[in-house]
Amino acid sequence: MLQNIRVVLVNTSHPGNIGGAARAMKNMGLSRLVLVQPQDFPAHDASARASGADDVLAAAQVVETLEDALVGCNLVLGTSARDRRIPWPLVDPRECGSKVIEHARQGEEIALVFGREHAGLTNEELQRCHFHVHIPSNPDFSSLNLAAAVQVLAYEVRMAWLAASDEPSKVEKFEATSLRSSELATTDEMELFYEHLEKTMVQIGFLDPEKPKHLMARLRRLYGRSAVNRSEMSILRGILTETQKAARGEPHKRKDQ
Repeated sequence: MLQNIRVVLVNTSHPGNIGGAARAMKNMGLSRLVLVQPQDFPAHDASARASGADDVLAAAQVVETLEDALVGCNLVLGTSARDRRIPWPLVDPRECGSKVIEHARQGEEIALVFGREHAGLTNEELQRCHFHVHIPSNPDFSSLNLAAAVQVLAYEVRMAWLAASDEPSKVEKFEATSLRSSELATTDEMELFYEHLEKTMVQIGFLDPEKPKHLMARLRRLYGRSAVNRSEMSILRGILTETQKAARGEPHKRKDQ
C-alpha cells in the first residue's frame, strides 16, 4: 500500500527542507518523493538533513510541472494553511491518513502535495487536488516548517496503515535478558519470597510476629498486582538477603565487587 503513495514538493527553495522531508518520509515507511522545479537540488544541505534517508533522495523524481508530478494519480490531497476564495472539500490530517490508505488498499495512486515554504500552493494548484488538508496548529503561530508538515501527514498515513494492516501501533520493549527472566514468577516462587520478606521484616523489627495485624496480607496484595517477573524476583530476594546481612552486622558486598 505505502508504495502507492507519493509525496510531492512544489518549488521548494531550501534543499535542507527536501532532506528533512525525505527523513520524515523514511521514518514513516514512505519512499516516493517527487520534486516540482526545486530551486536547489541536488545539494549537500539536502543530504545532511536527510540523516540517512539518502536512498529516498537518490530515487527522487524531478519534474517541471505539477501536472507531470500527478500523472497516474487517482487521489490528490494538497496542504493549505489559508482560506481560499473557492470552498473546497477540507480534511484534517487524521482524515487524510484514513482516505489515503482507503484508496491505496484498492491499488490506487495517491499524491500528498506540499507547497512553497513562503507561500504554499497557489489557488490554481490547489484546484488540482481532490481534497485540501489543513493542519490545525496554533492560530497565533500557525506556520509549519515544510518538513514538519510532511512529518505530520506521513505519521497519520502510517497510523492508518498500521490499523488497516492489523499491525500494532506500539511495540512493547523488553529487557535484554533471557526469556526465563522475563517470565512471571510462579506461585511457589512468590510464596518463598513472602516467607523471606516476613522473616526479614521480623529481623529488622518492622514486623511484630505477636501483633502482625494485616501487614503480610497487604503486602501480598501489593506484590500480587505488580506482576513480578523472575528477573525482578531475583532483585527483590537479593535486597532482602543484603538487608538480613546488614541486620546481623555482616559487611556489605557491592554488586560490582
